[in-house]
Amino acid sequence: MPTVIPIDEFVAVEWYPGFRSAYENAPYIVEPVRTFSSGDQARFWFLDYHWSRGLTPLGTIWNEDGYAWGTQWAAETLPLPPGRGIVQRVAGTHTYAAPIEVTSPGEIAERAARMARRLPDLLHDFPAIWAEREAEIETGWQRLRALDLSALDLPGLGQALRSARRFHRRAFEIHFELMYPLLVNYLGFRGACVDMGLDPAALGVFLQGVDTRISRTDRRLWDLTGQARRAGLGPVFAATEAPELVATLDGLGGPAAAWMSRFRDMLAEHGWRSEGTSDVALPSWVEDPTPPLGMIKTFLTQPHGHDGDAARAALIAERDAAIEDARARLTPSRRAVFDAGLASVQAANFTWWQEEHNAVIDLRAALPLRWVALEIADRIGADARDDTLFLFWPELLELTERGRSHDGELRSLVRARRDYFEHWRARRIDMPKVLGTVPDRVQDPILIEIFGLDRNFLTAVGRASQTPGAQAPDDAAGRRLVGLAASGGRVRGIARVLTDADHLHRVQPGEVLVCESTSPNWTPAFGTVAACVCDGGGILSHAAIVGREYGIPTVTAVGVATVMIKDGDEIEVDGTAGVVTVLRRA
Repeated sequence: MPTVIPIDEFVAVEWYPGFRSAYENAPYIVEPVRTFSSGDQARFWFLDYHWSRGLTPLGTIWNEDGYAWGTQWAAETLPLPPGRGIVQRVAGTHTYAAPIEVTSPGEIAERAARMARRLPDLLHDFPAIWAEREAEIETGWQRLRALDLSALDLPGLGQALRSARRFHRRAFEIHFELMYPLLVNYLGFRGACVDMGLDPAALGVFLQGVDTRISRTDRRLWDLTGQARRAGLGPVFAATEAPELVATLDGLGGPAAAWMSRFRDMLAEHGWRSEGTSDVALPSWVEDPTPPLGMIKTFLTQPHGHDGDAARAALIAERDAAIEDARARLTPSRRAVFDAGLASVQAANFTWWQEEHNAVIDLRAALPLRWVALEIADRIGADARDDTLFLFWPELLELTERGRSHDGELRSLVRARRDYFEHWRARRIDMPKVLGTVPDRVQDPILIEIFGLDRNFLTAVGRASQTPGAQAPDDAAGRRLVGLAASGGRVRGIARVLTDADHLHRVQPGEVLVCESTSPNWTPAFGTVAACVCDGGGILSHAAIVGREYGIPTVTAVGVATVMIKDGDEIEVDGTAGVVTVLRRA
């Protein structure tokens, strides 16, 4: 009998204070985003780890333009045989998602035939297609960055807002337009490897060692760390909290001023990125450099730096050796199949693209929307620049059209919504990992390979929902957790449990990062932690990819890691077996 996790608590009469259902008017392909209703109990919903802070009213644009429209548009365009994309429901400020499955065998076969006709050209031309799409995104990005918002009146800001949203939606059409074919290709090669008796876990190794914008940013941070150490700035970083470092270093002059000049050069090149995926509430590093300065502060606590070039060379050597070992195990005819499949997945390399597209799309696509919203806040005399982030899209457009001031009614509404946001942010740690009817398996490849919603995850979260309190110190079930073996090795360390990246710079060297999952803004931490454990994430998730690149044990898709493991616990992480053991409770 299937496990059913009640959704009653999240069937909201009212969502954000003052919310009207008329705001749920965004165009959609198959199914729209909305709040939970009682009928959703029969479906399976998983808590998405990307937005662990929750989404502000304006931030819900992501659910409409990226998550719903983007996945559904791409799944229908390819088409994806078993699914029509992903749809979302909102519990408080947090996003739950579900696959839109195709259940008719005839329809699945018809969609598969159409995909088979389109897929070869997409894969063969992928480098050229990505270059063309990347240029399209870059053109739009530069156009929006060049806008002088201060010179626009409110109606002009309304037009800029619409332009920023069109850019945002188009960026995520491109995102999923390419993600699905790359995943299908990867899964095809994975199936061929299994048929030939090869270990599918080696596929990640076959594709590693390719440079990305994210890895180049990491190397710049480590270079700046070395420069700060040589300039004698280590004691300054050690004695100063991350948010105060800019003012402190700027005030010192001399070597500190020279170092800050180089740091700002890094920001000009790599700093147009936020600390999370497509969230208008998050500033870029250029706006608030606390995150990179905090990471450098942490890096300085290590006696030795991270040699990114040497690490990449080691990855390439490991990759080449693994490929040769695999080829040596095959007959000549199977070797030809392997070589052809490998050439295809290396040319259309999902592992590389998963990191590269984050810098191009995910970490910056929402920034133009943010900048226009902040400018509107200045024009209407808002109490705080981010007040407009607590307005829904129609409300914000109305401000630009009617020229409404930040009056008492609006001020009260924003205050109530801020309180609502903080209430639900504090509840994140206790939110059910899944809701509704838990299936034996899911079909959507994104949910399996990226989100890690495999059988083990589904079993773990289903069991946890039925046996609350299984994390008791003397309970063996709470001491041994099983997940996906994402990156090999075994270590012991103290767990640092984080619900979001806001305090990532406080993770100390040698600790074990335990979180819902990671995204590119978490990457620098992999140079300091001993291991990583995640509730979610498949073999192609960010945590799995970067865990392998940094050579640290990583276990993903545990399902309940942030529930069963407490901050300060001593744990052992076996990334080869996919097992996490709590050795001693804090």
